[in-house]
Amino acid sequence: MAIADALPPLDCTGRLDRLREALPDAGVDALLVTTPANIRWLSGFTGSAGLLLVTGDRALLTTDGRYRTQSVEQTTAAGVAGDVEVTVGGAQDQREAVVAVARGNTVVGLEAEHVTWGAQRSWAELLGEAELSPTRQLVEVLRQTKDAGEILRMERAAAIADEALARVLPLLGRASREAVTESDFATALDHAMRVGGAEESAFETIVASGPNSAKPHARPGSRTIGAGDAVVVDFGAVYDGYRSDMTRTFWVGGEPDGELAEVFSVVAASQSAGVGAVRPGVAAGEVDKVCRDIIAAAGWAERFEHGTGHGVGLDIHEAPSVGPEATAILSPGVVVTVEPGVYLAGLGGVRIEDTLVVTEHGGRPLTRFPKEVAV
Repeated sequence: MAIADALPPLDCTGRLDRLREALPDAGVDALLVTTPANIRWLSGFTGSAGLLLVTGDRALLTTDGRYRTQSVEQTTAAGVAGDVEVTVGGAQDQREAVVAVARGNTVVGLEAEHVTWGAQRSWAELLGEAELSPTRQLVEVLRQTKDAGEILRMERAAAIADEALARVLPLLGRASREAVTESDFATALDHAMRVGGAEESAFETIVASGPNSAKPHARPGSRTIGAGDAVVVDFGAVYDGYRSDMTRTFWVGGEPDGELAEVFSVVAASQSAGVGAVRPGVAAGEVDKVCRDIIAAAGWAERFEHGTGHGVGLDIHEAPSVGPEATAILSPGVVVTVEPGVYLAGLGGVRIEDTLVVTEHGGRPLTRFPKEVAV
């Protein structure tokens, strides 16, 4: 049963103007937005095919006939129908519409990290005398700070994931007595999220048991989970486009023992300290350092082989990065993960992760599932 009723549509008003304010510093007069998540954030349009050209005084959304009705409905619901012109037609019609609106703009920016060389050459020919300029992260930087509607959706996605794990965790508890594979558990978890109201899984669910848990991004397979296994479960839900991300590590059949018992303790301490370090005015790299120092002090510095976290939103990985070289300063509305881990090849690994929103006074976890280890 779904967690709750649908939320009101997101309000996208003001976002186009914020982008326009960033164009001069990027050295462009207009930006051709081709990344679906960026188009969605600016206009509310969720179709799989579309272009959005933003100039100093106009915004043109083009798409094909499949989205004739949807494009108008969604831009209207997002509050930007008066600001975004919509053109519907074939690929050639869309390109011609973009060229017509772009005419007169001296420098047109392309999203360099998302445009192929072939597409760049095609646009160079179509736009003629206009200079094309590569841009980086213009919209993504704006997306870093979530508004109340976005945070509410991420909170809903996290709640769906929390409830789904609670529903299927008994299956993992029975793994010491019944044949339960990693794939079995991942499938059950994905299904529970869909039943709970998720559009889809936020990414391919990770369920890694025993020695596989030492592989940070192991894919769930046919390995049967058994007593004495560490099991890393990394997953999330999508609600109205927005994603959650959470990792819990369990021990099947009781409490962990041996070297992994210490790993559980150290990673838990590291993650708790990292969560406590999330607050406005702190550099993202400092959150990483807080986590990393605790693991290094325990002698496992070389076994923490990834960044401490990342931003989350319409994409599962977005700005800001939370790693050793990260310089972004956290501010209210920014959403990040804190997910330190230690991985001992051939033995097992532990990772614990929460998604947090930065508030005026600290960090508020959106993922709330308990961190008890034994199942």
